Amino acid sequence: MNRQNKGRAKTLSMDKKTADMEIPKNETKYSVTHRRPSMIIYVLIVVLCVITAFNISNVARSQEVIPVFGTMLPISALTGVMSSFGNLCVIFIVVFYDKLGFYTGLILLISQFPVMVIQFIKQHSSQSIPGMFTTILTIVAIILIYRRNARINELQETEMEALRSRQKLSQRLFEQTATALVNAIDANDTYSHGHSLRVAEYSEKIARMAGKSEEECYKIYYIALLHDVGKLGIPNEIINKNGRLTDEEYEIIKQHPVMGEQILSSISEYPYLSIGAHFHHERYDGRGYPDRLKGEDIPEIARIISVADAYDAMSSNRSYRDAIPQQLVREEIVKGAGTQFDPEFAMVMQHLIDIDVEYKMKERKAVGELAGKDELDCDEYRSEISDGILINRNITRIHMKSENIGENGNYGRGPAIILFDSLDGRVHDDERTIKDLIYFEYCEIWMNGNTVKKGVRDILTEIDVISEDNDRQAENGEVSYDIEASKYKDHVLIKINDGKKLVKITAALPDSSRFAYIGLTGEYCHISDVRIDKDTETIPEDYITRIAEEVSYINGPQGDIPNVQIDGMRSAATDGIVLTGNMSIRFHSMSLPTARLIWHCPYAVIFYSKNGKVNGPDYKEYALIRLDGEDAENDKNATNKVIINKMDDFEGWDAWKKKNKEGIDCVISFVKEGKVITTTTENFGLSVRNITTINGQSDKVFIALTGDQCALTDIRITK
Repeated sequence: MNRQNKGRAKTLSMDKKTADMEIPKNETKYSVTHRRPSMIIYVLIVVLCVITAFNISNVARSQEVIPVFGTMLPISALTGVMSSFGNLCVIFIVVFYDKLGFYTGLILLISQFPVMVIQFIKQHSSQSIPGMFTTILTIVAIILIYRRNARINELQETEMEALRSRQKLSQRLFEQTATALVNAIDANDTYSHGHSLRVAEYSEKIARMAGKSEEECYKIYYIALLHDVGKLGIPNEIINKNGRLTDEEYEIIKQHPVMGEQILSSISEYPYLSIGAHFHHERYDGRGYPDRLKGEDIPEIARIISVADAYDAMSSNRSYRDAIPQQLVREEIVKGAGTQFDPEFAMVMQHLIDIDVEYKMKERKAVGELAGKDELDCDEYRSEISDGILINRNITRIHMKSENIGENGNYGRGPAIILFDSLDGRVHDDERTIKDLIYFEYCEIWMNGNTVKKGVRDILTEIDVISEDNDRQAENGEVSYDIEASKYKDHVLIKINDGKKLVKITAALPDSSRFAYIGLTGEYCHISDVRIDKDTETIPEDYITRIAEEVSYINGPQGDIPNVQIDGMRSAATDGIVLTGNMSIRFHSMSLPTARLIWHCPYAVIFYSKNGKVNGPDYKEYALIRLDGEDAENDKNATNKVIINKMDDFEGWDAWKKKNKEGIDCVISFVKEGKVITTTTENFGLSVRNITTINGQSDKVFIALTGDQCALTDIRITK
């Protein structure tokens, strides 16, 4: 990389060297008057005014003299000086403290009249008359000053309002122009419609979570919104090609960052807009394009957009593939941290994915209650199947109607449920897709209670009659169904009520670590009026009657503490072990048969709680250290620094996952020195070192083992 590009990249980074970003975000609050001195000065001046007012009569009556430049000067001669000084103080606070100063000065001046009048009556002295006239003149002066200031403020406010109106207009014009450009991009690119808007939203989320200010987040949004504007210069036949690009076509596509900069750099008022367009395809390891910048030489804005852009590209449909499931997208971001992506922003994106439990960050489409379909017209069985409805410990309630649509007396078997698991929550029948998305079908359930057993270990059907009088209407009439579905560990309970009978289906799944989805389908029926609700409270452990023994992978040897099986993300953990000085934990780990992702491995938790249990009373978590090397997050309790090294014997992530599934012997070492805890471990060529610094008071510290879809046995502790 030449020095010119390197210097330019640093100039464009999001620090103080960044070119000024003058996009107005919201209405700005302006000060329409001069800068007001502090209130301390105000108080001091008021005190001086009061002291002067109360002592001026004493000075006027004084018979004493003081030597001044060789002559004796009567103290009474200073009366006019003190009076002028007091009046000047009043004028000062009126000029600089607006309404507060005006009313304060008015009170101070008017309060002097009683003293002057009393002096005139009692002493029959005319010395107070000049003071009275001076005070009146000062009152007139401060009134004129106040009125003049008020007029100036009014004119300034009018001018600022006009400026605000111009800025609002400028903002609207900018946003409308940006939107018009994005619409032009979308119109030109059939297969990535909405991509620019989503990347802008994700970039703003990343920036906000990374601690950027509201103003910076606003600017990053629009920089990201225009990142693909260079595609306007790419031929339509390449942009909209139905399939993968040739090498020659890909080289043409790679020109769009340069074209984007050329388009946006002509907008001289907003010079920073071209940053995202020019640099969003640079890679952290220096293997990107067009300038092959590396690391922090890439502008920070572009490093944020790079992660958001890649996430949306993977989670959206393309001409040559369907959207990739979010978990696999997350794994690709984990793999790309430090190579394709800035590790900091990759970690933020991982966290955004983790909290997006309803998978809202994806390509939008018309979504009805059937997760993509408002109603279903089922001819032959499974000709139409809804997207999956996730079942968990919160009871899912589904209301639906079904009407027969068969002809010539062929009314079919009506609506049915497919109980399944897959990475994308959809039913599949293509062998390659089944393998790629790890599709697993448990069973088929018909509304009358008939079942087809597939991947379940066992299934139990119970039917209770509700009413003999509530007959089904005509053969082609509508029937309303109310369905309740819930899952606890490896058991699923589905209740179907059609007003005549209550069908209860209990299914024992192969294991506890799989997900369970309901897909609605049927045979010669029209499904409509679907409403889906989910309870906020979870079912108790004994809500579903167990019909098969729980599958266990921790029947092996037991060490110093009980073995633990973790079926889902941190669903279980060992009891805490007090950390004092140096300590090592040795254990055997095996990823469960359903484990398929990098982070399906053991974790170590550093924490405090009163009872020494994870999530116990007064719980404070200091670090979560994953053996796959994901960054530990910082919070108010502690700061963490993770150092990850891929050793010469690291064979890649696929080999790493395979060996974890076969079973590994792990050692995690801890060294505690005051509030600093250093954690180290190495497995199959991946070295992880985490330095945890506890904030505030360091209570007793505990260590526990947890993870995701893994079984930990033979746990030994060495101190």
